[in-house]
Amino acid sequence: MTGPAHAQPVDNPFPSTYQPAAPEDTLFLDATILDGAGNRHERASLLIRDGRVAAIGSAIDAPGGVRVIDADGRWITPGIVDPHSHLGSGSMPYTPVELSAWDVNEIGDPAVPHLYVETTIRTQDPGFAAALSGGVTSLQVLPGSANLFGGYSVVLKNVPARTPQAMKFPKAPPGMKMACGENPKYNYSELGRSPKSRMGIVAGYQEMFDDAMEYRDKLARFRHGQGDEPSHDPKLAAVAAALDGEVRIHFHCYRADDMAIVLDVARHYGLQITAFHHASEAYKIPDLLVKNDVCSVVFANWWGFKMEVFDAIRENAAMLEAYGACVTLHSDSAITGQRLNLEAAKAMAAGQHAGLDITREVAIQWITFNPARILGLEDRIGSLEPGKNADVVLWSDDPFSTYARADLVYIDGALAYDRSDAAMQPVSDFILGQPARETRP
Repeated sequence: MTGPAHAQPVDNPFPSTYQPAAPEDTLFLDATILDGAGNRHERASLLIRDGRVAAIGSAIDAPGGVRVIDADGRWITPGIVDPHSHLGSGSMPYTPVELSAWDVNEIGDPAVPHLYVETTIRTQDPGFAAALSGGVTSLQVLPGSANLFGGYSVVLKNVPARTPQAMKFPKAPPGMKMACGENPKYNYSELGRSPKSRMGIVAGYQEMFDDAMEYRDKLARFRHGQGDEPSHDPKLAAVAAALDGEVRIHFHCYRADDMAIVLDVARHYGLQITAFHHASEAYKIPDLLVKNDVCSVVFANWWGFKMEVFDAIRENAAMLEAYGACVTLHSDSAITGQRLNLEAAKAMAAGQHAGLDITREVAIQWITFNPARILGLEDRIGSLEPGKNADVVLWSDDPFSTYARADLVYIDGALAYDRSDAAMQPVSDFILGQPARETRP
């Protein structure tokens, strides 16, 4: 087979127009800092300048013109990164699907790899502000799991904006959603179409991969002066890009046996899977996940809402961590996305109860550095290391406590949320004019 010849399907037609707000140089004093790089800094200082982390340590002098905030023993973490969200695509409030702004799935065809979920983003979804109040500074919005190939994901900065492009994380690597198991099976069974079984699902992957490889080979031969140019096929071009490693594959899968089969299919076609999402039985196959360099994006304790999560356990994340496998937590639900710090706390506690040595320094990485890593953004976000974007959360308490609230949230060094100042709490147009809500202390 001739080497890769790409039809540039990832030349995204919806370029980012994100412009960071004006940053404010700030020095935090006397904080307990979990830096997301595996360290805890006691009674420490953090300096952010020009929108980036400048220094972290025990003795940092305040440069002229820098705002000084006495943390008074409060905790600081990197901004939370949610690697699996449907905000803006499955907008709040949830109402009957036919009446709501629910654009998560395009179920007309089992394979729609060429679709862009960002074309569904409703920037006025009040879920964005709710997530920001919980410390979420970046998030990946994925298509749903009705399709074998669901389309391209998008990574967003959690900032108020009029357009999706103005939220789009600049130069974030492209991602694509795929799915296995019950969801595509029951969606197409209800439609009276294939796939209606796991056999049909796997055959659907193979058929699309075979077609994409043939398309790629024809294009390569044409570019070498051999044969006619194939008609452009956006579906096959998108899958060819995935096979060539240009797109990060995010795979909806719950059961261990499903994941093992998918890994075999991927190996046969030379496809690198970035992460299995939900992955409730990942604890059964940590060796396979490590061997294939695949991360698991898991729930803390969701169980029993369908048959393929019957074997879900609360110790899943901790067991994967103890084995040395990559693991992150995620929301999937707009409600869960407001409290990802507590999802990490539940997963950490379950591991500790099982006798596993899971520390706060490790657990904070499940919602900061590790998700940044699977998004290909670990060099920019996910930890408080000099030179990285200053996405910072100052918490009222230990972030693993049920009493913790995000007091201040910074994105690229600019204050994006202040719990004590209503003027610094973004409110979408959807909320304007609604009855006043009681604010929790």
